[in-house]
Amino acid sequence: MSNVLTDDTKAIILLCGTLGKDSLPKPLAQAEYISLVRWLISQELRPSSLLSEENIHEAATGSGLDVTRLTALLARGVQLGFAVEEWQSKGIWIVSRSDSEYPARYKKHLGEKAPPLLFGVGPKGLLNGGGLAIVGSRNVDIEGEDFTRSVAGLCADNRMPVVSGGARGVDQIAMTAALAEGGIAIGVIAENLLKKSLERDYRNAISGQRLLLISPYHPNARFTVWAAMARNKLIYAMADYGLVVSAEHQKGGTWTGAKEELRREKPIPVFVRSTGKIPAGNKKLLDIGAIKWPSDVSKANLKEQLEKAVPKISRPTKPENMSIFDIKAKPTTSGETRRSGNKDLVVRENAQDYEVSQIPTGELIYHAVMPIIIAELSSPITPDELSKRLNVSKSQLNAWLNQAVEDKKIYKLSRPVRFCTTKDS
Repeated sequence: MSNVLTDDTKAIILLCGTLGKDSLPKPLAQAEYISLVRWLISQELRPSSLLSEENIHEAATGSGLDVTRLTALLARGVQLGFAVEEWQSKGIWIVSRSDSEYPARYKKHLGEKAPPLLFGVGPKGLLNGGGLAIVGSRNVDIEGEDFTRSVAGLCADNRMPVVSGGARGVDQIAMTAALAEGGIAIGVIAENLLKKSLERDYRNAISGQRLLLISPYHPNARFTVWAAMARNKLIYAMADYGLVVSAEHQKGGTWTGAKEELRREKPIPVFVRSTGKIPAGNKKLLDIGAIKWPSDVSKANLKEQLEKAVPKISRPTKPENMSIFDIKAKPTTSGETRRSGNKDLVVRENAQDYEVSQIPTGELIYHAVMPIIIAELSSPITPDELSKRLNVSKSQLNAWLNQAVEDKKIYKLSRPVRFCTTKDS
């Protein structure tokens, strides 16, 4: 395992990472980083280009960021050195979106919502993902616990990774049960990655190359509801299938995460436990596209059984609305002319090409930010709260929201004014 950071990754940590106890200058939020990346791509530059001072002022102007803040973030080289040395001494590695080891599943499934950085402990080979994401409430009953252990055991028998969040309840039960049976687990952690990696059972599995723990947050990050909610999409995106053991209706991270996944244009198949005494949330998830977990599932060929259980529904093909972050494999020659301005733009990154359709700039930005906005509207939210979450101006946000309502992508509620993705939310 290489511990050498690329210049791109160093730049991304400086821009987006928390280094030491000092919280100033404030690292870039994901929406801000996306704006910066758009500018870099338009100029055929990379994050590492910002390590040269002559590019910083132009980058700040082009991306709408404060030049003083951007300069201060990129000047934290000494702090970066100390932080990386500390992380690596404790077995923590870092990959960025620019690294070849970064999960291709995240780029493909999440697009620009894929986190800029991932901190990890354990075998990087497991970043390829796959397997079954098992999630559920923290307060699960005995019947739910037994079901979780049974399914995790099936995964272990089939060498199918169990992907989960490592939180108390279903997540933790699924991971520990899979590991106890000699299986493989991938934990997507929302808090204190370092502390979690030092737990005895996890440490032994990490040493045995059977457990990978990753987090988009600082290795010592404290728990926040927002971080736990935002992490849910990373769990599903890492897996081939999802399984909800228990979910409360219209409440909690399990419900929100499953609902968010089911509403994606191309979701992974999401199963729910549907036998015995099950929570109301499980039943409601079936109404919006979830699939009943097979009642007669056997020990052999689990993946084949799950594939057969997925309804073969023909989905209408939607016109592609490409954005800067959409990946499109496209053979090019080293001598191909790159185009910019109002023409199609192709930029090479790690042997993959990013193609941008010919869309006017304002419209391009609108289409690029809509997936971010829609992901936050799983339940009604006021413009003020959404503005704070996304760290964008209210005037700009209102323009996007009004356009999205006109395009019938979202709905506007009144008394008080709120926005959501369904009329009946």
